Amino acid sequence: MRTSDYIRLLFLAAIWGASFLFMRVAAPAFGAVNTAFLRVFFGLTGLTVILLLLKSSFRFDGKFKFSLILGVINSGVPFFMYCLAARWLPAGYSAILNATTPLMGVMIGFAFFGERLTAKKWMGVLLGLIGIIVITTVGEVNSTSSVAAGIIACLVATGCYGLAGFLTRRWISNRGGLDPKIVAFGSQIGATLFLLPFFCWSVGMGPAINWSQGYVWASVLAVGFICTALAYILYFRLIADIGPLRSLTVTFLIPPFAILWGYLALGETITEGFIIGSLIVCIAVWMLVSPEKAYKIIKSGTC
Repeated sequence: MRTSDYIRLLFLAAIWGASFLFMRVAAPAFGAVNTAFLRVFFGLTGLTVILLLLKSSFRFDGKFKFSLILGVINSGVPFFMYCLAARWLPAGYSAILNATTPLMGVMIGFAFFGERLTAKKWMGVLLGLIGIIVITTVGEVNSTSSVAAGIIACLVATGCYGLAGFLTRRWISNRGGLDPKIVAFGSQIGATLFLLPFFCWSVGMGPAINWSQGYVWASVLAVGFICTALAYILYFRLIADIGPLRSLTVTFLIPPFAILWGYLALGETITEGFIIGSLIVCIAVWMLVSPEKAYKIIKSGTC
């Protein structure tokens, strides 16, 4: 991986780390379905503006259907799951569970996509999960049933992410590729269409909502324009450049950023566990994304 790839991984992790805080603010106020729909809608709006400013061609080269399906798997379902989880779990809990994405990717790739994994990568996944556990989460949990529901929702989301990474490679990269901005644009169309009926039902039949909460709208706009439109352009570019498994390691870096933003914005405390866990996570990410050849040379030199 190039230095620029590592920088993009860190930048993407910082953006997605903030998304859990934004959802934690918006979902309890607007509801899970409404927040998820507004996120993808504003994400789609932001991507449209970006593509127009860049004078992109909006050509899908026969991959429009695949982009729509990827949008459901990689945005629609996961965003809804995380908005549900945000009603029950603190942002730190969701961010930590989000770090199971590489593990999901490993299992899905090994089971269904013929992915061959070395002992080093398996050790990296295990070490990364240990590091995430070490990091102290924010908030307190009041209901065991709510915790279980939130955990299940997060795991469904990470399973979707793991599957979507390999489907992107099979449907997009291996079929001649496609501009990451166009893939992101098509995926948000698919996610918006998927969530639109649920949003309409929620607004028409669901409980009354106070839509005049300015700070909630600020969170919704931020999670849509920044954490979705901008972030997905970066994400699909990374998949094209470094592959799905390496791209999924960004989730190991998200929890430290999520807790860091909580410290800066909400005055939450950074603990010793946070620092130690973050260091462990960085080592795990290196194990997962570093070239195998370098590892073999080091290993042979120590025998």
